[in-house]
Amino acid sequence: MTKISRREFLRLAALTMGGVTLNHLLAGCSPQKSTPELTTDHPLPTAAGAAPESAATTQAANSTANVPAGVPDLVVARNGDPESMVRRAIAALGGMERFVHPGARVIVKPNICVDSHSYEYAATTNPWVVGALVKMALEARARSVRVMDYPFGGTAESAYANSGIQEQVQAAGGEMVTMTGFKYISTEIPAGSALKKTDVYDEILTADVLIDAPVAKHHSMARLTLGMKNLMGVIRNRSALHRNLGQSIADLNSLIRPQLTVIDAVRILMANGPTGGNLNDVKQLDTIVASPDVVAADSYAASFFGLQPADLAYIQAGSAMGLGRSDLSNLKIEELSL
Repeated sequence: MTKISRREFLRLAALTMGGVTLNHLLAGCSPQKSTPELTTDHPLPTAAGAAPESAATTQAANSTANVPAGVPDLVVARNGDPESMVRRAIAALGGMERFVHPGARVIVKPNICVDSHSYEYAATTNPWVVGALVKMALEARARSVRVMDYPFGGTAESAYANSGIQEQVQAAGGEMVTMTGFKYISTEIPAGSALKKTDVYDEILTADVLIDAPVAKHHSMARLTLGMKNLMGVIRNRSALHRNLGQSIADLNSLIRPQLTVIDAVRILMANGPTGGNLNDVKQLDTIVASPDVVAADSYAASFFGLQPADLAYIQAGSAMGLGRSDLSNLKIEELSL
């Protein structure tokens, strides 16, 4: 049988179903319904919605394999321009080549939650941080670098433009992607306790490399949005997580495992998050935190707000599930001042 990729399958399906309404298209792509037999480059979810193996294993494996001797667990870079801090931090971790191999399909997941403010208000990730990550992934010979989020305020197009991220991504040679509704896949979370199944964006599941690039900011329910919570932007129904938010975020992180987390603390939102809107709530730190361990990165970044790792339920839950390390005293941390 001729092999086709999942992306090609979806494209052909769209071409042949041009006259069908969106509801029919959604039904036709639903993983709960039977589909014609096909072979794909990446395993599709099973009829029960189980995740492809690559989502839970491959995404986490590459960043811990063949780690150069003496490389720190976490790097903090301060007092430089955003791109310089990102470059120095990742170089200290062993370079972008440690995370991105030639030919890799890379997704960068920033926080682009609303379209109402520019990056100065610290509700969205600094554009030059995102642009630097795109440049570095392409320098490491990635096949493609795509940047995406699922805004809850305004449209993706307006949020991408108003945040300033679109301009920097395109200038760096990357692609901004609007997360299309029919590409969410009902996916089981085998290790989940509070969240056992959710609709995950297909390209997140099949990416070779995921780079998590949140802005550090206050959140009215979770206390802080950092790396772990930023991954809520890859699922369709975020309200379902709010019933047991800390554990649900950790459950989601057991499925979606970024190889690299880069926390933007150039400007942080100290209050009235997640959307902000008042420059008096913004504090300029000119800092970047980078680690292959999202739990460790979040644990360190909590200190910017006067909090400890134990103060954030999702860090506690993630550490208990073995998703990363929250005890900073046992981590090798390198601090750089540019």
